[in-house]
Order: sequence, then structure tokens, then C-alpha cells
Amino acid sequence: MAKREIKKAVLAYSGGLDTSIILKWLQDEYHCEVVTFTADLGQGEEVEPARAKALEFGIKPENIFILDLKEEFVKDFVFPMFRANAIYEGEYLLGTSIARPLIAKKQIEIAHQTGADAVSHGATGKGNDQVRFELGYLSLDPEIAVIAPWREWDLNSREKLLAYAEKHGIPIDTKGKKSPYSMDANLLHISYEGQILEDPSVEPEPDMWLWTNSPEEAPDTPEYITIGYEKGDPVSINGERLSPATILATLNAYGNTHGIGRIDIVENRYVGMKARGCYETPGGTILLKGHRAIESITLDREEAHLKDEMMPKYASLIYNGFWWSPEREMMQAAIDKTQEQVHGEVRLKLYKGNVTVVGRSSDDSLYSEAHSTFEEDDVYNQQDAEGFIRLNALRFIIEGKQQPTRHAK
Repeated sequence: MAKREIKKAVLAYSGGLDTSIILKWLQDEYHCEVVTFTADLGQGEEVEPARAKALEFGIKPENIFILDLKEEFVKDFVFPMFRANAIYEGEYLLGTSIARPLIAKKQIEIAHQTGADAVSHGATGKGNDQVRFELGYLSLDPEIAVIAPWREWDLNSREKLLAYAEKHGIPIDTKGKKSPYSMDANLLHISYEGQILEDPSVEPEPDMWLWTNSPEEAPDTPEYITIGYEKGDPVSINGERLSPATILATLNAYGNTHGIGRIDIVENRYVGMKARGCYETPGGTILLKGHRAIESITLDREEAHLKDEMMPKYASLIYNGFWWSPEREMMQAAIDKTQEQVHGEVRLKLYKGNVTVVGRSSDDSLYSEAHSTFEEDDVYNQQDAEGFIRLNALRFIIEGKQQPTRHAK
């Protein structure tokens, strides 16, 4: 199949070896002008060196975009996801998944701004990210061309990539010890895949974990924090109002100190295979516990239960790359409606890898001590329960009389 003629392509560019190879490959294979886009999502790395590297490849200064997206990332993507209490397959807090729709959105915006007719990414043909990026691109611009080098080139091994880099004079960073893992990081999490982790029976090496203390080495004294919520979103820590990104960064620091947020899972990728990954999501783990606690006193029972039923589908949509889909937006509207009265404070105890809720309060609380007490009260007639039970048991009573052998052993 002949390549589509491309005039200008916007590349998601980290400045690392792989995307530097892609940049050169795009220039050589497509003979197109390349625009580089580097997103600062709080990954903890300097992003400005990407500018110098892009200039070395002859990229025009006006075609180099480095954007600080930390606040937008947390406010418009992480927080809406946490309103849903989204967890994929019971454990994964979707740290990589939730970053991809924002990157895709910005690439399309830059493409429109610069007159580019294509976008490109560095995701492999085996992973989820190719799906996430491209579903985002095509949702936001159905006419955009998508270039996925890993599905086109024959540089399908580390050795071939290094040989290509050497041939074309692409600098290879040999300073210090390079991590053997495939890693992704942003303000919500850091992930590790590949190498020894490809054997799911092998325990990760202790020095793999970069963000968190091990629970064994965490402080011997617990620490208490209070998170304030408005409409389901955290707005303060210990009474101090903070921006969304600052809240997540602050909770990361607490979680890192106390060894919170490590998981080791085998997950089902959307493309079909299983994959083993390890994740550190310290602040997100604290946020999830706190959010469920404030919901426990502010949401109606059936509202909360229906929301929990929706959550696995919502989480799968994000994991599989359908953030921009109408069904995710429909579910988000329903979820956000439930959050209108989710205000208040949650007090949490952090200790050696654990987050424990020790208190929750809200002016909109549905918790009634008068109704819940085991002591004498004037608001609840316990005799009312008999009729309630018999009405709920009516079908069992009829069944037992009409089909007495139904439950016979």
C-alpha cells in the first residue's frame, strides 16, 4: 500500500532515543516537515532538553511546542475519572490510560494551528497506547492522517534501533545506569514493564521502585491528613486550598513517604494479550480512599450502588481509549450529577503502605445518628421492619408453598 503524501506531521516527542529515531525516520521516509510536541504532565523529567534536540534535527523554532499541562491534566482528566472511582480490573488506577486523550487533544490542536495534515506517535503495535492515541485523533479530527512507525518500519528490536541511531548520528545517552524497564510517568503514576517483569512469577527487584519507600522502610509513626472536597473534587489538604496539580503532587509526597500505592498486576490489554505491569500511584491511592469515604455519607444508597455498577464499564472505556466517545461523555454526565452534594472533609491515617479512613464529615451528610443508634430513639419504629421483611419475602413464601421441593438436597 502506497504511503499517503504528507506535508507536515505533529510528533508526540519526548526527546528520548525512540522518538528521536522516529523524528529522523519521518523526515527520511515521508520527506515531510515535522512539528514536535512535548507534554509536561509532571513526569519528573526536564522537558526543555527536547527543544535543543529538536533544533539539532533541523526543526524550526516555531515548530517546537513544549506545553505545561499539569493543571489541565489533573483538573480535566484525573479528577473527572476519580469522581467515578475508576479502577480497571480491580486494581489499576489508569495512570497511563488517562494521559493519552490529553496528549491526543493537544496534538490535534497543534496540527490545526500549524496546518499539519498528520500526527504521529511512538507507541508499538503490541500495546494499548496506539489504540488510545489514534481513537483520540480520529474522534477529534476524522480527516487527520496517522503515522504509526512501529507498524511500518522494520526496526523491531533494540539492536536495530541502536544501529539506526548510530548510522544517522542520533545521540545515545550512555551516562549513568539506564533502567532496564519500559516506563511511563506523569503526575498520577509511574509504570514499569518488560525485562524480568515479563515472567509473572518473578518478584520485582527492590530497587525498581523509584517513587515510594518500601512499606518496611516507611516511618514507624502514622501520619494524619485531612482532604476537603467540593462537588466530588479535592480542593484542600489540612485546611489549605490548593490547585488540582498541587493537591495531587502533595498527596504523592505523602504517599511516597509512607510506601503507599504500589501494585503488581497482570492485566488484559485491549489488543488481546495479557501483560504484567508494576505501578506506583501514591497520591491516587489516597484520593480514591478519600473520595469513597466522602461519598459514603453524601450519596443516596441506590445512587451509590448504581454508580458502582457503572464504574467497571467506565474504567474499561478509559483503559481501551474511548475517553472521547459519546458513551463515556454520557456516563460522565451521570457521574457528575451524583457529585453535586459531595462536599465535606475526610480524615485519613497513612501508615506503612496503608491508607485508613478515620473520620468523615459533611454539611450535606445523609448519615443520621438518631436513626442508626443502638440506643433508645424516638424516630424509628422497629416494628415497621416486620412488614418490610414479609413483603420482601412474599415471593419466597409463595414459592415455598407451591414448589416445596425446589431447594431440596
